[in-house]
Amino acid sequence: MIMITGGIHQGKTAYAMRKFGLAESDIADGADCNFDALKNVRCILNYHDIVKRLGDRSVTFTEELCRSNPDAVIIINEIGCGIVPIEKSERIWRENVGRCGCIIAANSEKVIRIVCGIPDIIKGENE
Repeated sequence: MIMITGGIHQGKTAYAMRKFGLAESDIADGADCNFDALKNVRCILNYHDIVKRLGDRSVTFTEELCRSNPDAVIIINEIGCGIVPIEKSERIWRENVGRCGCIIAANSEKVIRIVCGIPDIIKGENE
């Protein structure tokens, strides 16, 4: 598993496509994907949206996904920085994204943070 993280609009998807030879057809978008399809897809975009859609089930789902699709490239936005949301549901979502991100990172052979399109390898070998 490979995890790619960073802020919104930092070039995560472009980097993943270029680095790992992904086509648009290889990528499932967490905003509207079928959850069952994620067991076989090469890349999952917007994992933070999957967490929002699943709510309290997101941690269990993430653990199962790590077992069922260990070769996936997972792209997840960093959403824990900045102002703490006023809405309780937004704070819970943010906490769940952090928990799921930790699970994905622990199961990944490589974790890459993208800032301004520049990759920073924070886990794994630098190629």
